[in-house]
Amino acid sequence: MDQTGEKEADRIDKEEYFGYLLDTYERLVYSICFKLTGNQFDAEDLTQETFLSIYKNLATFQRDYEKAWVCRIATNKGLDFLKSAKRRSEPKEDTYFEELKDQKAGPEETYLQQESKEYVYTICQSLKSPYKEVATEHFYREKTAKEIAMETEKGLKTVQTQIYRAKGMIRKMIEGRAGR
Repeated sequence: MDQTGEKEADRIDKEEYFGYLLDTYERLVYSICFKLTGNQFDAEDLTQETFLSIYKNLATFQRDYEKAWVCRIATNKGLDFLKSAKRRSEPKEDTYFEELKDQKAGPEETYLQQESKEYVYTICQSLKSPYKEVATEHFYREKTAKEIAMETEKGLKTVQTQIYRAKGMIRKMIEGRAGR
């Protein structure tokens, strides 16, 4: 046994199983993350975060539901990213972003971004009221709960609850599609 009390055989089995999950689901996770973010770099980062989370939680994982579990984690990471303040903050590395200004998105990237944006819109529109409206404003138009509450004259807690419930509904829909 090592210092953590883990047997060598258990650790090797865990490493092999994680390798299997990575090989089997990496493209699926990237696809989910890309559809949610519309950006290859963000999707790559979220894919790494997803597999880091998977690795950290392998001990509590039920192997019978591995695909659903992996898709749920990827979806949660993507949805959390969509609403994060970090995404809306000003970049601090000026030179990097100045270089990017000169590069225009190619037709393929533009198309994929538009397709991802339409995918988010379609998912939001498939919800029932009031979740459809709140999800569209929050995930598609990228407004904060506070902005939505002010525009709709609803209470902030009401909007936050509706966003939380819409996120759960969206997660179930995406998992249902990924499980096919």
